[in-house]
Amino acid sequence: MPDANSNTTLKRLRNHYRMVIMNDDTFEEVIKFRLSRLSVYMILSTTFLLMISLAVALLVFTPLRYYLPGASADTDTRRALQTLKMRTDSLEQVLRYNETYFKGIKQALGEEGVPKDTTPIDVPKQNISND
Repeated sequence: MPDANSNTTLKRLRNHYRMVIMNDDTFEEVIKFRLSRLSVYMILSTTFLLMISLAVALLVFTPLRYYLPGASADTDTRRALQTLKMRTDSLEQVLRYNETYFKGIKQALGEEGVPKDTTPIDVPKQNISND
């Protein structure tokens, strides 16, 4: 039974059909094609593969590749960007350490969270004489 089904599928793929393009006013045949389902499938597959390969070639061999994310110009640029990223990360870490250190010093000196005493102090004046 499976042989009969595959046989009919192959026969349907190989059956020939005629496609005619006619002039609507004069009913004259302009172009006619003799096609099968297999040939139509092969033409469409080939066209699809050609379009994909054209798009890939366009992206690989032209400056359009620079618009793709992650595609840098060369390895030197990529290394320079990686070095800059590592430097930036280390500077951010040092900045966080310094902020924590200064916050601890401010807390130890009592500058943070404690109201300042602003009451005036009366200091008596002393007379200094040369005796």
